[in-house]
Amino acid sequence: MTDVVITGTGLYTPAHAIDNDALVASFNAWVDDENARHAAAIAAGEREPLAHSSSEFIVKASGIHSRYVMDAEGILDPQRMCPRLPRRSNEEPSIQCEMGRAAASDALAAAGVAAADIELVIVACSNLERPYPAVAVELQAALGAGGYAFDMNVACSSATFAIETAANAIRAGSVKRALVVSPEICSAHLNFRDRDSHFIFGDACTAIVLEADEVATAEARFAVLGTRLVTRFSNAIRNNAGFLNRVTDSDPLAADKLFVQEGRRVFKEVCPMVAALIGEHLASLELGGGDLSRLWLHQANRHMNDMIARRVLGHEPETGQAPIILDRYANTSSAGSIIAFHLHREDLAPGALGVVCSFGAGYSAGSVVVRRQ
Repeated sequence: MTDVVITGTGLYTPAHAIDNDALVASFNAWVDDENARHAAAIAAGEREPLAHSSSEFIVKASGIHSRYVMDAEGILDPQRMCPRLPRRSNEEPSIQCEMGRAAASDALAAAGVAAADIELVIVACSNLERPYPAVAVELQAALGAGGYAFDMNVACSSATFAIETAANAIRAGSVKRALVVSPEICSAHLNFRDRDSHFIFGDACTAIVLEADEVATAEARFAVLGTRLVTRFSNAIRNNAGFLNRVTDSDPLAADKLFVQEGRRVFKEVCPMVAALIGEHLASLELGGGDLSRLWLHQANRHMNDMIARRVLGHEPETGQAPIILDRYANTSSAGSIIAFHLHREDLAPGALGVVCSFGAGYSAGSVVVRRQ
């Protein structure tokens, strides 16, 4: 069977950044307006006043200090509180295609691969900006890639699920080179008027080049030793936006058409599931947590990452062993673990082992075990 290697990664980071203080100021201004508007009902005990948020609360709850977004002005406007992204004509590149092209160009350059030599393009992310035509096919055309392309959505696990799909296609001999791109515009599905979640998400796009080892030319490469995926149905993380909303007469502005979650339940149920997935995957390869030099975990919550790392490694992670990037990127859904891999891998010595792992809505989780060549 053909050996598969990761030979290049790319990262697109939006130009706009919002720190906690700015986000909190916008949220609290909206809270004050709402409480003033409903002052009579609050005074009569008919309505509870909305509570302020704070930077300290955000850091304590999540470990997030800042986030990058496609548009900051609309988010920080208390009268709007969502990004303002102008509609593009059908003749213009879509936003996600544009993000994907930037990240993919860097990944292809790092791999030393021409776009024309790519035979499979997968755009894998939580939120696609349209049902069809596929953003992946648009990106394939924009890059000048060959072969075939398709979109994939497995929420925050989209990138790892796509890596397995691409790796299997290479192992089977269907293609020799594949590109996985994850353009996440998470700020567009976030309710910035929900105190418990208004700080969670940011925007970014990642790209990964996978090749058959026999055709790869990049000196720096990571062998994909194995992949493992798991899903388990849960309503604890949900977004009900969809094309049926119109025919079911659903309110398109209802809160459930945006990101909603039961945070404590997610923490309690997902952490052991992910730790077990990684442990079982390592065991199937005759490896253990002690063999790992690095864990590139999904970047959703600092406390979740710390707990999973402790369970997998059997001890508190050493400095840099489970790198955190959510402090400045926030939760970028499927892009998070790939951002961590992109930014924190060059220091590993040849032979070093690591795991790229994602987890999120579904529930879904994916584990990719790699070795530095």
